[in-house]
Amino acid sequence: MRYELYYWPSIQGRGEYVRLALEEAGARYADVARRGNGMAAMMRMMEARKGAPPFAPPFLKDGKLVIGQTANILLYLGSRHGLAPKSEAGKLWVHQLQLTIADLVLEVHDTHHPLGPSLYYEEQKAPAKKRTDEFWKARVPKYLGYFEDLLAANGGTYITGRRLTYVDLSLFQIVEGLRYAFPKRMKKFEKEIPGLVELHDRVAARPNIKTYLASDRRIAFNEDGIFRRYKVLDG
Repeated sequence: MRYELYYWPSIQGRGEYVRLALEEAGARYADVARRGNGMAAMMRMMEARKGAPPFAPPFLKDGKLVIGQTANILLYLGSRHGLAPKSEAGKLWVHQLQLTIADLVLEVHDTHHPLGPSLYYEEQKAPAKKRTDEFWKARVPKYLGYFEDLLAANGGTYITGRRLTYVDLSLFQIVEGLRYAFPKRMKKFEKEIPGLVELHDRVAARPNIKTYLASDRRIAFNEDGIFRRYKVLDG
C-alpha cells in the first residue's frame, strides 16, 4: 500500500516538507491533486463533516487513517521511516523543532501578506516592506541563529547529531526558500549561519533527495507559494 498526499498541485508550500520526507524515505506515494480528478477528491475530503475531516492541506492518507497538519504528518512518518529518534523524548524533541519551523514558515508568508491572505500583495505593499525589514532585522537571526547553535552543539552534522531527521530536510527547504525569495538578503546573511549552509548542501547531496530535486516531481518555486520573490522586498 502506498501513501496518498493531498496538497495544492502547483506550489511547494507546506506540502513540500512532507514530500521531502517521503522522497528521502523512498516511500511509495501518490501526489493526488496533481493527477486526474485529484483536486476534486481533495476538496471532497475537506468538505466532509463526518469522521475527522482535515481543515486544510496538506494531509496524508495511509489506509483508512487521515493525518493533517505538516508537523503532525512528519511526526507520523518520522518513526515509521527512520527519520526521527527512537526514544519518546527524542520524537517529541524533533516534533517541537518542526513546530518551531512551522512558526518560521508563517512569518515568511507574512513578509508578503502582513495584512492577511484575503488581500493581494499589491494591496499591502507598504506594510509588506515594513514587515520584511523587521523580519530580516530581528526574526531571521533569532530563528536561524537558534538552529545554527543547535547544530554546533550537537556535533555539526545534523540537528540532533549524526543521524538525519525530518527536521534537517525541513531546514534544507528553509534555506532553499529564503535563497529564492530574498537572494540578496540571504547571500549577505549566510556568513552568519555556515553550519546551516553546510547542512543544506549535505541534504541536497543525499541520493534520494538529489534525484528528487532533478525530477519533475519537484515543483519550482513561484509567486503563488509561501516563498515569493519581489525585488522591492529584497533590500
